[in-house]
Amino acid sequence: MLLWLTEVLTPYFTDLAVFQYLTLRGILGVLTALLLSLLIGPWMIRKLGQYQIGQAVRDDGPDTHLSKAGTPTMGGALILVSIAISTLLWADLGNRYVWVTILVTVGFGAIGWIDDYRKVVERNPRGLPAKWKYFWQSVIGAVAAVALFYSSSLPQETSLFVPFFKSVSLDMGPVVFILLTYFVIVGSSNAVNLTDGLDGLAIMPTVMVGAALGIFAYVSGHAQFAEYLLIPQLPGSGELIIFCGSLVGAGLGFLWFNTYPAQVFMGDVGALALGAALGVVAVIVRQEIVLFIMGGVFVMETVSVMLQVMSYRLTGRRIFRMAPLHHHFELKGWPEPRVIVRFWVITVVLVLIGLASLKIR
Repeated sequence: MLLWLTEVLTPYFTDLAVFQYLTLRGILGVLTALLLSLLIGPWMIRKLGQYQIGQAVRDDGPDTHLSKAGTPTMGGALILVSIAISTLLWADLGNRYVWVTILVTVGFGAIGWIDDYRKVVERNPRGLPAKWKYFWQSVIGAVAAVALFYSSSLPQETSLFVPFFKSVSLDMGPVVFILLTYFVIVGSSNAVNLTDGLDGLAIMPTVMVGAALGIFAYVSGHAQFAEYLLIPQLPGSGELIIFCGSLVGAGLGFLWFNTYPAQVFMGDVGALALGAALGVVAVIVRQEIVLFIMGGVFVMETVSVMLQVMSYRLTGRRIFRMAPLHHHFELKGWPEPRVIVRFWVITVVLVLIGLASLKIR
């Protein structure tokens, strides 16, 4: 929106041409979303508290979580509002990647909002039944996959690239591309949702991975950088740095209120949306495998749940004291802040490995 306005006014005020630069608009996206989060956050937390939209706590979990009961949840709406406003203000609204990313994020956020609303407002412990949650996730993920494939115009937009190798790629047809995109978006969404169990545990890794994906988007959309780094050149993908910057700013603003001890939880409305956002951006910039590396914490949490369920069904025994994995360490006696910060440290290392794939080929 503001990009269009500056384009109109540039002939009269030449200094406004600076707003054409992606890097500046990316920085402004971060700052705008951060400011919006900090300004809207206190009001939203008060409203959630007034309407008694509080978190329910599992009675079979760590005893330290019992004090969290009643903490306002559905705070992920704050993140989504900040991301959406900031992106719409600073991004090129004629860019198809921007719209696909926004619509996927908001769509998954709507699924999470319905689930949270039924749990905390209607007091329905089931929330949105799992089959319907997965159905609507599948619909949005599949529609996004089809839209990205059939709107592509270059071979590299639908090829699978293997990091750390110069020219290893798989030319995917429509079936493989759509299936892979579907699984990346839906899988990433649910992985972040499983990780969201401690104060600040999910949001900071999301911010770090989102920032790294913003870098990938920028260099992929820049012809010279893409050629120099031997990565696929994807015209228009650089515009996603505004979305990723907005995600970073909104996430940091939310962390201000979500840090231990949390004043608000993001709920499914935030976790499902943020995971889907990471997934769709990774697909667009052709870095699905790198997302798997950088989001290693999300992967560990998801795998721990899968192993726990399989082990219990097959043998009647549990591998972990409790799944997801962060609860296992809590029950071993780790204080919550120690679990959180150590998972953050792991994410920093994994994100650096992912970024190293830009040059190590």
